[in-house]
Amino acid sequence: MQIKITGTGCYIPPRVESNSRFEHHKFLNADGSSINDSNTVIIEKFNAITGIVERRYAEKEHCTSDLAFFAAEKAIADADIDPETLDYIIVAHNFGDVKSGTIQGDTVPSIAARVKHNLRIRNTRCVAYDLLFGCPGWLEGVIQAQAFIKSGMAKKCLVIGAETLSRVVDKHDRDSMIYSDGAGATIIEATEENGGILAHETASHTFEETYHLFFGKSYDANACENTRYIKMYGRKIYEFALTNVPKAMRACLEKSGTPITDIKKILIHQANEKMDEAIVHRFYRLFKMEVPPNIMPMNIDKLGNSSVATIPTLLDMVLKGQIEDQELKPGDKVIMASVGAGMNINAIIYQF
Repeated sequence: MQIKITGTGCYIPPRVESNSRFEHHKFLNADGSSINDSNTVIIEKFNAITGIVERRYAEKEHCTSDLAFFAAEKAIADADIDPETLDYIIVAHNFGDVKSGTIQGDTVPSIAARVKHNLRIRNTRCVAYDLLFGCPGWLEGVIQAQAFIKSGMAKKCLVIGAETLSRVVDKHDRDSMIYSDGAGATIIEATEENGGILAHETASHTFEETYHLFFGKSYDANACENTRYIKMYGRKIYEFALTNVPKAMRACLEKSGTPITDIKKILIHQANEKMDEAIVHRFYRLFKMEVPPNIMPMNIDKLGNSSVATIPTLLDMVLKGQIEDQELKPGDKVIMASVGAGMNINAIIYQF
């Protein structure tokens, strides 16, 4: 028995927000002081570092659970399964349903329960629950699904990563330009086919690194005192990721027994183009190798950073031929890796 991804789907909101929309924002430093650079310069520097040209925001009438449902429908259709045969629905997210124009996250009932409800699944043995694990949440959901299947507790699982980060950003924070909305979903099944999940690695660094990403006040001193927004210490995250993600990837690769030369693609959390490139360079440097050409598909330039949704969205787009000059063939082995709030890191070696 092998455990494989048998269906993928993603939902990319149609609302495109280009960098130009930020030209009239009032960006501030963390202490509330004005930034010396013009917005044009701020945006140019942002683009040079992150690679982001535009991002997607959810329509006003949609929440995280809606995006998750839309992606789930596509994954179920792609796998050609009856949703009533699902044993688990695992939804990774960070803030629940935040309605447009509000400041409160709603997680009662869980996002997974809402997805199951929207799928009109009657089977009460299909267990639906949420997973809070930062940006690596979707990968951790896949790891959990594998464990359920290996233990005999499940045969089919639906794992979703969905987020509407545009609802929790401080418009006065330059980092607000990074975040976006979206959802990606996968069906995980026990099959007789070769390949599947070959190994996985997960770590939680919480002694000193827990609050590299956190909820904090607006940089505008006149804003609501009690409203909080997603905040991060970018430099600390960058240094943490460069040190620890390549190590986790190497540990996972060694656990799988796969030679590094067999890896065809690296699907990494679309966090920041320069950081992702640096992680992959550092990873290959551990093996005293140069980075192979075309090894790392990217979609952050058009989609931004949608947290838990980035890897399953990227995977679906590569499999469906929607990213230029990128493809995956039967037998190809890939690394999927992510880093995010917690600070959590994980990686999977997967063979198609």
